[in-house]
Amino acid sequence: MTSKKLTALFAPAIFVLIIDQLTKWWVRTTPELHNKTLIEGWLQFYFTKNPGMALGIDVLSTPVISTIAILAVTGILVYVMRHIYAASIGYLVCMGLILGGAFGNIADRIFMGIIGGYGGVLDGHVVDFIYFSLEINDWTVFPYIFNIADVAISASIILLLVFNKRFFVAGTLDGTEPEETSETDIPDSIDPETPPAKNSSSDQL
Repeated sequence: MTSKKLTALFAPAIFVLIIDQLTKWWVRTTPELHNKTLIEGWLQFYFTKNPGMALGIDVLSTPVISTIAILAVTGILVYVMRHIYAASIGYLVCMGLILGGAFGNIADRIFMGIIGGYGGVLDGHVVDFIYFSLEINDWTVFPYIFNIADVAISASIILLLVFNKRFFVAGTLDGTEPEETSETDIPDSIDPETPPAKNSSSDQL
């Protein structure tokens, strides 16, 4: 396991985690940012706390969602670490972004209930604040509020889809082409122009 591959995986993850938590803390503790227009008709901060899943889906309790998220991210991390020798740098960077974003939202679920005084561990709500307010004919183009962690996860998934041929070539993670057999691979003892010997049983037929 090379340090280069470990850096490619964990550097983006740590960076996203730090930026995500800093921006959430900044918006959460600054009342004037709770509802602030950045680009009129396009982008604004709108502070909210999401107790459910992505895109506002709320079909399970917050502790259950938190537990599922922790198990899922742990599984992803174990999978990536088990295949890190065969993984390409691009793949590891994308997975680092996904892990960093996932851990950023999990940190909210673990600690925000305690920090906000409305619950315990795993009761925390995810802090969201980025809102695209663009409307067309009174219809909001993207009505969901999200955060930096969500941006990192979405961007990495898009990169994996767009560059999948670079990251996953010939069914491998390292993006290397399978070796092709050439004339130089033929042993010296075999003459390529010599026809194969006939099977003795076929001579009898």
